[in-house]
Amino acid sequence: MAQKVYLIENLCCANCAAKIEAKLNALPEVEQAVIVFPTRQLRLTAADPDGLLGKLTEIARTVEPDVAFRHAEKEQHHHHEHGECGCGHHHHDHEACGCGHEHHHHEGCGHEHHHAEHHHGGGDDLGSILIGGGLFVLGLILSALGFDIVGKIAFVAAYLVLGREVLTTAVKNLTRGHMLDENFLMSIATLGAFCINEFPEAVGVMLFYRVGEYFEEKAVERSRSQIMEAVDLRPEVVHLVRGMEVRVVPAGDARPGDRLVVRPGDRIPLDGVVISGESRIDTAPITGEPVPVHVAPGDDLTSGCVNGAGQLIMEVRKPLAESMVTRILDSVENAAASKPKIDRFITRFARVYTPIVVGLAAFVAVVPSTVTGDWNYWVYTALSFLVMSCPCALVLSVPLAFFSGIGAGSKRGILFKGGLSIEAMGNVKAVIMDKTGTLTKGDFRVQKIVGDEAILPLCASCEQQSTHPIAMSIVAAAREKRMKLHAPEALEEISGRGIRAVLAGKTILCGNEALLEQFGVAYPAENQDLGTRVLVAVNGTYAGHLVIADTIKDGAKDAVKRLKNKGLTTVMLTGDSEDSARAVAEQVGIHQVHAKLLPQQKLERLQQIRSESGAAMFVGDGINDAPVLAGADVGAAMGSGADAAIEAADVVFMTSNPEAIPEALDIAAATARIAWQNVVFALIVKGLAMVLGLLGHASMWMAVFADSGVAMLCVLNSIRILYRKK
Repeated sequence: MAQKVYLIENLCCANCAAKIEAKLNALPEVEQAVIVFPTRQLRLTAADPDGLLGKLTEIARTVEPDVAFRHAEKEQHHHHEHGECGCGHHHHDHEACGCGHEHHHHEGCGHEHHHAEHHHGGGDDLGSILIGGGLFVLGLILSALGFDIVGKIAFVAAYLVLGREVLTTAVKNLTRGHMLDENFLMSIATLGAFCINEFPEAVGVMLFYRVGEYFEEKAVERSRSQIMEAVDLRPEVVHLVRGMEVRVVPAGDARPGDRLVVRPGDRIPLDGVVISGESRIDTAPITGEPVPVHVAPGDDLTSGCVNGAGQLIMEVRKPLAESMVTRILDSVENAAASKPKIDRFITRFARVYTPIVVGLAAFVAVVPSTVTGDWNYWVYTALSFLVMSCPCALVLSVPLAFFSGIGAGSKRGILFKGGLSIEAMGNVKAVIMDKTGTLTKGDFRVQKIVGDEAILPLCASCEQQSTHPIAMSIVAAAREKRMKLHAPEALEEISGRGIRAVLAGKTILCGNEALLEQFGVAYPAENQDLGTRVLVAVNGTYAGHLVIADTIKDGAKDAVKRLKNKGLTTVMLTGDSEDSARAVAEQVGIHQVHAKLLPQQKLERLQQIRSESGAAMFVGDGINDAPVLAGADVGAAMGSGADAAIEAADVVFMTSNPEAIPEALDIAAATARIAWQNVVFALIVKGLAMVLGLLGHASMWMAVFADSGVAMLCVLNSIRILYRKK
């Protein structure tokens, strides 16, 4: 099975998107089809995705007549043709560029703004709304002056200008058997108003509906481009150094090993390393961290960060497709495709909601009219029900709220892997943190040597190949003292315990207490040292130990305090010794500490805490944390950590700052709150409008507000989260 991503053109309503998705998933040859309305993407998993496109397009067009799918990859080239867009070619700072970011949002919000204005999008819309509005006002004036016939002609003309597209789409969809389509319901409602001689009402409602749709579409488009702007930091072009000259080439053409000029104020285009020059780098766009970082030759550069006042020459390490800017964009788009449960629930609810309201409308048109004889009023009420039977506001508001939450997170260096992750974070009762790299910096240093000085070079010789932070600190300490290191003749790494090696004919053990116990070596038990002890034995005899300690991260104490204020249980799990773990826990204020755990025991502890406290979030950064991250309700990885941990996690904190933990929980809570606010608000307004109609206060204007107006307010409510203060 292959997965491919296609851009969808001319997809105007979230409800239609949900219908198309259901139809595509019903096909036997499709394993999974996910339509992401906020990014206008179809993610298709099938044996031959490209071969199916024709068939899928045909099916999609039974719901939306002008829908088209096209390759997201092709967009890349499209984007580069515009590379030197009129506003000057080096768009390092998209925000500044006057031509608006949307020109280039390949793979994100797509080019559809330009070469395929939606079939009711853009300038044509505004033109017809203004002409229709003018004719409507003319009709009102003529009717008021007593020119009834001429007034009615003006109303009909206005209706044809405003409703032409709605009517033609309704007819097209009727031929395909779509009775409960928004256009059809709107047509029946307004034509019905003509039949009961409500000319101004029919035209006014169509005008109001078109204005509402226009603003709703503009709001959706704007929210989409704002979110994509926050996360799409990919460069258009790069400045490639070739000999003595600098050439401007598309960013996708730069290869590892190429040298690029990064001028003051430019964004770092690709991941790489500084070759010459010094500067300060603003990492906030990627990590959310406000303090600029000093860089000099040999330092790594992450794409998306902004260069300060110095000019740099950098060497590319990763092409555009693998650089951080693309990884962030991909993770946001993938996140938008993983739909939360509330989204699925609302989509299912919408399928039931429309037929029920249409049925209610039919009942209201016939039964009360027969009883009271007032056909005009009850038919009018029924028509207003038809207008409200479209569930678009409901279906649109949930994915947009979650998409905004994902965008708000990425602005602060928090990458959510999906709607489900955000939803799960809302239910977290316990936050479990690994010590090293999460609460502490992981910058281990040898604080003291107990016993013979010679154990340092012995230990360092054994640890030379290890990537473990403690091992690296021992090697660094020996190198600082200019000690000579030798390669061991034999070496065995014992997981979670340490190393057994043969060096110059002697058997060396260096590791924790468990290692010495395993080989039956006696050692002094008392431990006054705050830090990790690395015990050393030579030929079965204890020779001394090194004390290695770590520094606590700046934000750790505040983060734990904020978590406690939320009423969450805070727990620390670590493979480290009991004493150093307690020392750190006391300094940061953590409730529970479990030390000396092997990776498997961490997972067991996690499950035990879950059964006691409820849903648990685990925050870690190491390779050995991957199983625990996967086992938690929500797994969070520090961005500085191992790639395996970042892959396994549901959320990644690019800053590696513990304060991102409460921040992420806040965003998750706000996202869920906004999604439910939207759903409840839409249902209450629609419900009220129906109740008022049944009580004798029907108004088609109110019905249109309950449809388009509510959808627009829900969109605006959703993007609120992007502007939350820290």
